[in-house]
Amino acid sequence: MKTKYGHLTYCSNIHPGESWSDHFSHLKENLPLIRKTISPKAAMGLGLRLANEASLELIQPETMAEFQTWLAKEGFYVFLINGFPYGGFHETVVKENVYHPDWTTRERREYTLRLFSILSQLLPKGMEGGVSTPPLSYQFFDTNERDRKQRIESSTKQIVDVLLHLIEIQNKTDQILHLDIEPEPDGILGNVNLWVQWFLNLLLPNAVSQVQTKWGVSREMAEGLTKTHIRICLDVCHSAVSFEDNQVIIQLLKENSIQVGRIQISSALKINFPKETKETMDLLASFDEPTYLHQVVVKSANQKILSYSDLPEALQVGGESLEEWRIHFHVPVFLDSYGLVSSTQKELIELLHLHKEFQITDALEVETYTWGVLPKELQIPIADSIIRELQWVESILEIERESKD
Repeated sequence: MKTKYGHLTYCSNIHPGESWSDHFSHLKENLPLIRKTISPKAAMGLGLRLANEASLELIQPETMAEFQTWLAKEGFYVFLINGFPYGGFHETVVKENVYHPDWTTRERREYTLRLFSILSQLLPKGMEGGVSTPPLSYQFFDTNERDRKQRIESSTKQIVDVLLHLIEIQNKTDQILHLDIEPEPDGILGNVNLWVQWFLNLLLPNAVSQVQTKWGVSREMAEGLTKTHIRICLDVCHSAVSFEDNQVIIQLLKENSIQVGRIQISSALKINFPKETKETMDLLASFDEPTYLHQVVVKSANQKILSYSDLPEALQVGGESLEEWRIHFHVPVFLDSYGLVSSTQKELIELLHLHKEFQITDALEVETYTWGVLPKELQIPIADSIIRELQWVESILEIERESKD
C-alpha cells in the first residue's frame, strides 16, 4: 500500500510453491485476508517471488491474463519481484544452492530478463519496479583469487547486458525498471561497502562505456542511466549480521549517488555472551535447521570480527570468549527477544528511522521467509504473522491509515 514513506508490502517467498499454480493457490488463500486488515480501502502492493519454473508458466499470455484479472478484482498490484532464489526454496535443502545458477551463467541472465518481462506487464502505470538478485555469486565457490576475479568479471558483464536491456525498455515504454543487487554475508558482494566498491570500480566504468557506445549519450547521462537501473537491495537482516553501521551505510550511498531499489525489512538473531551458558547454546541449537544457510558473524571480547559459513560450524566452536553473535536467520520483525536469544530489531528500527528522515527508497518490503523452519513455539498462522509484521512496521513509521468502517 502507498504510504508517505513509500509502498509498504511483503515478499511472497514466505509462501511455498515452486510452480505457478501452487504459488498462486497460496496467494489466493492468504492475500485477501491480509488486505482486509492492512489495506481495506486501497489497493495493496505485493513483492512477488517467482521461481524459474513459475516464471515460465506466468509468462504465458493466458496465465498472465488470469493473474492480471485476479489482481484487479482483489485490489492488488505488483511492483517488486524477488529474483534471488532460482529454484526450490521450501521443503528442500537450499543452503548455498540458493546461489545456483549464479551471474556467470546464461540461465541466471535469462531468468532475470524473464522476470523483468513479467514485471513490465504487471507494473501499474507511472510506477517504478525492481527485481532483486544475488550478490553475483557465493564466495566459497572459488578456492583462489584468480578464479574469483574471473567470476566477478564474467558476472559483471552479464549484469551490464541486463542494464542495456532495461534502458531499451525505458526507451520503448517509459517504464523505469531496476535490478536490485542484494549484499549477503559470504556472497561475493558480502556487505554494502564491498557492493559500493564493485559498483564504482568495475560495474560503472564498463557500463558507462557500453551505454555511450550504444546510444551516443554523454558520460554524465550514461552514468545516470546506470545508477537508475542498477540499484542496491538493502536487506537489514544482512547488514545487521555483518555489524554494519546504518548511518555509515546511508552516508556511503548518498555520497556516491547510489539508489536503493528497496529496503528489505528483516531481523536477524543476536546473542550476547557475558559468559557461555549451556541454556543459551541449547536454545541456539534449536535454530539449527537443514534448509537455509545461517551464516554467523561474531564479535570477540577484543572486538575482533570472526565469521562462520553456517550455524553448525559456529556451534562447534561455542561461545567462550565471545561477546556477540549475529546469525543470518530471518526471524519475525515484531519480536525483539526469544528468551536468552534476542534479535537485531534495534538495528532495524534505527534504519527505519533513518529512512523516515532521508526517504532513501520508495519500496519497503517485509521479508521473513523462515516462518516454516522457526521453532514451533514461535509459529502462528502465516496470514496472521504477515499482518502482525506489517502492523509493526506501520507503528515504527507512525503510519496512519483509514479504518475499514
